[in-house]
Amino acid sequence: MSRPVSRVLTLLELLQSGGVRTVSELAERLDVDERTVRRYVGHLLDLDVPVESVRGRYGGYRLTSGYRMPPLMLSDDEALAVLLGLVAGQRAGLTTAAGTASETAAAKVRRVLPERLARRLDSVLGTLAFTAPSGASATPDVGVLLSTADAVRHHRPLTIRYTAAEGRRSERTLHPYGLVAHSGRWYVTGLDPAIDENRTFRLDRITGVATLPGSFAPPAGLDPAERVLSGFATAAYRHEVVLRIQGTPEQIRTRLPAGVATVRESPAPGLSPAPGTEAPGDERWCRVELRVERLDWLPGVLASLDRPFVIERPDELRGLVEELADRLARSARRRPSP
Repeated sequence: MSRPVSRVLTLLELLQSGGVRTVSELAERLDVDERTVRRYVGHLLDLDVPVESVRGRYGGYRLTSGYRMPPLMLSDDEALAVLLGLVAGQRAGLTTAAGTASETAAAKVRRVLPERLARRLDSVLGTLAFTAPSGASATPDVGVLLSTADAVRHHRPLTIRYTAAEGRRSERTLHPYGLVAHSGRWYVTGLDPAIDENRTFRLDRITGVATLPGSFAPPAGLDPAERVLSGFATAAYRHEVVLRIQGTPEQIRTRLPAGVATVRESPAPGLSPAPGTEAPGDERWCRVELRVERLDWLPGVLASLDRPFVIERPDELRGLVEELADRLARSARRRPSP
């Protein structure tokens, strides 16, 4: 590659790093005079690269949005970050359309890489293992995702066509508060003004979306992710479980995350010590509520917490905990044969 062409590409890379670059700064980085910098900028303009001249004391050159993406210059670190991000996004379900966009984007990046760098990146991707298997994901329509995100950002109401899990179809108005990606799925949470209730909808079940005129004011201090997770924790399942657990919310969340249970600090329950145990101390207590379809997994979770707890309801859970305690005690008393 001739030096002028190499320097023009270097100039493009400098401009792609963002912000305004002064002519003197570019001349110093390229080891040329300012007149040559201006000539190189002209070469980029001839290639339809959208370079803008900024006047004034702190003026210079910068890249602006164009009708097409200019040639992309990536360092080794940047290329690795892009490819790893695409792989991670695909495994996390953060893909759209047919789920092939990340694959084709990664293929395009790898196709233009120098052979030396491509071999090194292939080594990383070929030897990389994940501790958790890739979960099933549900990809939303690109148009639905982009329109919903635009409405969230500008506080615009939407009408959506939604198909529920049981197949029932409906059309409703939504004041969207936020988009949330969770466990391989996309969700939008917001207010349904027709019933004045907060609702959460899966984006892959929305078949049409239209922005309505007007705007709305979202609640102050809104946390869309917390709303989605708390909605999962309070969903209408078969059993309603209420516990008091001694410990901080952070300690309890290690085994009962926000998508499973609601955890709030509460006064210590008035308890008499069980035979052979000490009275509860002055540590903090929390009230834990969750809705579950089955109870059989909860005793093991409570045992793994290793914190004092009280079961308020249901009584069926109390029996399951006692059965687990008996099984553990019997196993602890067993000894191997000589």
